Amino acid sequence: MKMLWLTALVLAAPLAGCNVPDDDEKISQELNVNSRYTVENVHVSGEKLKLRISDPLRTDLDQMVGQKLDDSKIKRLAERIQTELAAVRVDVKVTRGNEPDHVIVNFEVAKSRRQDFDMNVTKFLYNSKEGWTGVGGVTTRVHGNAFSFGLLSDGDSSVERFAGIRAKYERPKVGTDRLKLTFEFDSYHEQWNRSTLLEASPLDIYRTRQVFTPEATVVILPSLEWSFGVSFARLRVPVAGALTTSKTESSNAVVNTLRYHQRWGSEHDDQEQDVQASYDLSSGTGVLESDRIFTRHLARARYRFRHQRNHVEIAFLAGEINGAAPLYDRFVLGNSETLRGWNKFELDPLGGSHVIHGSIDYRYGIFQIFYDTGAVWDRAQDREQKQSVGVGVKGFKKECFQLAVAFPLRAGHAEPVFYAGMNF
Repeated sequence: MKMLWLTALVLAAPLAGCNVPDDDEKISQELNVNSRYTVENVHVSGEKLKLRISDPLRTDLDQMVGQKLDDSKIKRLAERIQTELAAVRVDVKVTRGNEPDHVIVNFEVAKSRRQDFDMNVTKFLYNSKEGWTGVGGVTTRVHGNAFSFGLLSDGDSSVERFAGIRAKYERPKVGTDRLKLTFEFDSYHEQWNRSTLLEASPLDIYRTRQVFTPEATVVILPSLEWSFGVSFARLRVPVAGALTTSKTESSNAVVNTLRYHQRWGSEHDDQEQDVQASYDLSSGTGVLESDRIFTRHLARARYRFRHQRNHVEIAFLAGEINGAAPLYDRFVLGNSETLRGWNKFELDPLGGSHVIHGSIDYRYGIFQIFYDTGAVWDRAQDREQKQSVGVGVKGFKKECFQLAVAFPLRAGHAEPVFYAGMNF
């Protein structure tokens, strides 16, 4: 209601006086009369808060350019900006463009209630086979720079359980909105499952790892961006034949990620679609004095469709590793995101050098069913396709608490796996 009154005041302002209105005032008067104006550009202003806008919202704002002016759509976007940025209010100003019958839409964001300090839980999960996983942190922003610090204990995403700290610095604008820089440092201690210890070479079982990753991101198009940088990893591994002595090995790699994200509609519309795709390429090379020489490819794609209370999500991934990658870079299936219901250590306690996986989820309201299929292998003759199904409850927002139970499809007794938590 507050947004409607603010918008009404903006639109009615030219009527307050008796002077002949200028071009901008005429445009404001005609907003509710017709939509003959074309959007030439869209701006978000106010304490550089545009830099915090999510990719889906930024995409929807960019898609306004070239379309006819739609007052109802502008109001919905203003409400989304206000919600996402926790702003006190968002004022909408429409002014004359540089071309005839074109306008510029400016969303003026008042000061955020978040101030410059955010705390969040990125992942919180209980797996009845693997135990607890928790990832959380705090972020503060100073003069356009973002500083993050996090604690984590992750037993879900890799063959190892790694626990420690994660620190990150981000400069989201380097001369232009199309270039940003990040520097991340991670320090972890490892715990290993017994099945992994029995299968792995003792020289592959590192006790700690520290990773430093400087990276730059270039926004090629509103829906397409490319990140590139270098990952410097230091692993503490045992010395051959010694029980207590260890040495340092390096796994230094050039890293690249190409991401595509496009969205049609929003949570305020009856129908919404979302497409995400990425391709990761990392290469450990002797040029960086790496002890691990390898090349790792990983492609991902995800499509989401919602019509009112019906949600469908289809996901796919495929990857390949050539060379001797460290265990944390090897592919894993059988966790909270892939082949749900299977035990990752039963599928491959060392992870695999090849992987393929697909899933489909259907949700009506909060009730969810899903189907997964995939395989992880090193040798082609060892490839074996697995399948699983499951049911659960899941909130409308990612941050909502979720419950699920998944069953591996195989002959004989099927022991289910229970999942509970947020953001998985």
